[in-house]
Amino acid sequence: MPKIHGVSASPFVRKVLVAMAEKSLAYEIVPVMPFAPSPEFKKLSPLGKIPVYQDGDFILPDSSCILAYLEKAHPTPALMPSDPKLYGTALFLEEYADTRLMEAAGAVFFERIVKAVIMKQPADEERVRKAIGELMPAALDYLEPLAPDGEGIVGGRFGVADIAIGSQLVNWMHAGERLDATKYPRMAAYVDRIHARPSFKTLIEQERKLFAAR
Repeated sequence: MPKIHGVSASPFVRKVLVAMAEKSLAYEIVPVMPFAPSPEFKKLSPLGKIPVYQDGDFILPDSSCILAYLEKAHPTPALMPSDPKLYGTALFLEEYADTRLMEAAGAVFFERIVKAVIMKQPADEERVRKAIGELMPAALDYLEPLAPDGEGIVGGRFGVADIAIGSQLVNWMHAGERLDATKYPRMAAYVDRIHARPSFKTLIEQERKLFAAR
């Protein structure tokens, strides 16, 4: 059975776990915290980041690379469009989520959950205010007109771009924030639909219990 090294509270690990659930693929989690990785883990992940996919002797770091591999190895159901233009759009939106959304959601999650809850350190409230007041609105301004009426932001079919966007915004929610449905009605409704999917819902509930226990 393939192993996923990481923890699902990481949006990048969550991307992989959601994709595997959508493809009905079994896996084993090997817990690895993203801070101060061990020398043994760095042999699997040269950048020291999670997740890492391991299937026997095959080792593959990086969530985007893992999702691309899964799409080739297990093409049904497809999570990437076959149309070249839609394929390129999906790749860009995945990258947009992994960078621009991560800048905002990741900052608030790190300060309020990682530092305050897990590390028992005071949060940097100035960083939180900037993420909420500047970074997230800037990220959502681009996505709002693209948000679909259904669950698929590219070509009307749920896929990698939706997984990447939804994964980042789970951490925004865990950090106590919600999308402003007045200013971003399309995105708020779209993300609610994504998070209601069984592949997301199960992980969200597990993570909430974990944080509550802290």
